[in-house]
Order: sequence, then structure tokens, then C-alpha cells
Amino acid sequence: MHTIKWMFRIFLGLCLIIALSGCWDNKDINHRTLPLIMGVSLQKDEYKVILQIPELQQSSIKLNTVTESGKTISQAVDKISMNKEKQIDLLHIKVIVIEEKLAQQGMKDIIAGFMRSGEISPKAYIAICDEDLTQFFANGVKTAVPRGSFIYDFFEKNAGWNPQIARAQIWQIYRSIYSYTNDIAIPVLQSGKNSPCTYEGSAIVKNGKMVGQITSDETLLYNAFNKDSTLGKIEVMDHASVLIVSNTMNHTTMLIDNVPKMNSQIKLKVVILETKGNPSDSLIKQELEKLLTERFQHLFTKIQKNEADILGIGQRFRTKIPRKELEHWRTDYYPQLTMNIQFQSDIQNEGFIKIPSS
Repeated sequence: MHTIKWMFRIFLGLCLIIALSGCWDNKDINHRTLPLIMGVSLQKDEYKVILQIPELQQSSIKLNTVTESGKTISQAVDKISMNKEKQIDLLHIKVIVIEEKLAQQGMKDIIAGFMRSGEISPKAYIAICDEDLTQFFANGVKTAVPRGSFIYDFFEKNAGWNPQIARAQIWQIYRSIYSYTNDIAIPVLQSGKNSPCTYEGSAIVKNGKMVGQITSDETLLYNAFNKDSTLGKIEVMDHASVLIVSNTMNHTTMLIDNVPKMNSQIKLKVVILETKGNPSDSLIKQELEKLLTERFQHLFTKIQKNEADILGIGQRFRTKIPRKELEHWRTDYYPQLTMNIQFQSDIQNEGFIKIPSS
């Protein structure tokens, strides 16, 4: 009996040793470098990678940048890690900024590499920069920003995000590359004078390649179609400015003689902020609906010309078009699509500055 007890204790001790060995390859956080922003450009058939690394100081956070080049992004990162005293950990990357020239050539290989490696979170945001990346990051370091204020705050809903700013995560771009009926818009940034960056609109991305660009106002409609709230957007007309507080959408689709047709109705609830003179509610609603209708028509003409379905309209025809024909959606069906859109606005509050008629 005594021998059995000792054998049990020895067995239990061995089990504990095996369990403890599961953490043998973990590195203390003090021995790891955690970059938050990555920049990628292509120069002379080599990828140039820039990592922006925050370092905590007494009363602020200092942003340091390191740069390397390689035949692949992984090789460039490996060179950076080789010359650092700490291991580079990419899992905390929040935003990847891609130079516009590279985006125009195509990002398919880059996005597939990010998804395949697993070193970067698929939820990291992608942005496109329409200036030299070295200059972009240099200006970002010089900018005096409050402690904890970074580029990724630009895309966080609880920080600096506005409804006219596009947001595109790695997994969403990867999905769009391999989708027959859904493309995507990616935000375009520039370095800012008084902030880390300024928003320049959104890139129209088809099959992982930038084929055009839309304005921030047009991006608002893109977000609305993708069920992202337009809450907080201010629209300025001739006689008033209004604040959009909510939006709902209703769509009906038809396929007549192999020609797709779509009717959309967008209902907006707005609050009047300012007025010029004493316009009636009907005049304000008329001006708002006309403004948004013209803006949408301009947006739709632009994306249809580029055969890029960033509004995901093709998704609504997947049950009406044979599966074997879906791969021809962009080339055969989408260019023929006729779309009728109707905006309806509902004024919820006239505010406190509207002067009653005498």
C-alpha cells in the first residue's frame, strides 16, 4: 500500500512537470517590441516595410519608426527583428498603410500573405496613402498629438471615426478579392499638419486593385449601403444644415430579360441645426433629398464605369442569377444594371434657433 502511494505521488509530479512545460517558448512582454502601425511600399521589386513603435516616456508616448526592405514583407520584418534587441511581435498591428502606387498595381499577394501567416490579426485595418510613406511617417512623428492618440483612432467608433470614413479590415478585403459580387472601398490618407493624418476619400478596390477614388461625402452613402450608421453626419444645403441621426434602407431587385434592376428607398431622420432666413420644413427636406440623390447618381456612375461593385448590389441577385453565371456579374450584368433610388427625410427636431413666422 505504501509503495502504491509513492508511485501515485511520482506520477502526479510528472504530470505537473509536463503541464508546466507548455510555456517554455513564451517570452516576457519586456523582451518583445509591439509595433502598432505598418507601412508597405514597393521599390525596385522589393517591399519596403516601415514599423511605427510607441515607446512610453514619463508624460507622453514617443513614436519611433524603423525601416527595412526585402523580397517579401516577412523578410523585411525579419531584418528589423535581427537588428533589434527585442523580438518583433506583429499581432498588435492595428493599421497597415499601403502606398497608393502599390495599391494600383494590386494588393492580392499582400492580403493573402497576411491571412496565411497568421502573424497579423485579420481584424487590422488597411489604409492607402497617396504620398511617399517615408514622408507620411516622418510627419506623423513630428505632429504633436495627445498621449495615446494614434492613426488607428481614426477608425475606432469610440474614438475619432466619422460616418463618412470608410473602414476596411484585412479579412474583408480578402473576402472581396475572391467574391464575384462584392468589392470594397479603402480609406485614403495623407499626413496632417495638426493631426496624425487627414482623410482624402476612399479608394475603389476591385479584385484587390485600386481602380478609382470616391469623395468622403460619397463614402457616406457607401457606408449606409453596407449598414454602417450615418449617425452624426452634418449636411449643409442652401437654406439649412441638418444632422443625420439615423437611417434605414429597403431594396427590391428584379431580373427582366437578363437585365438587373433595383429600387432602393433610404429613410433618414434628421435634426435641423441652422437655418438661413425662415425656410419651411418641406423646402429643407426637398433640398436634402435632391442633394443626396445627385450625390448617389454621381457615385453610382463612377463605380459602374469601373465595374466595381463596392455597394454589394450583386449580393442581392445571387438567388436570381445561375451560380455558374455569377463570375460574369461585373462584366455582363453590372454594366447593364439600372438603379432607382429614393431618399425620404423625416425632420425629428427643428432645434431652438428656428424663428417662427410672424
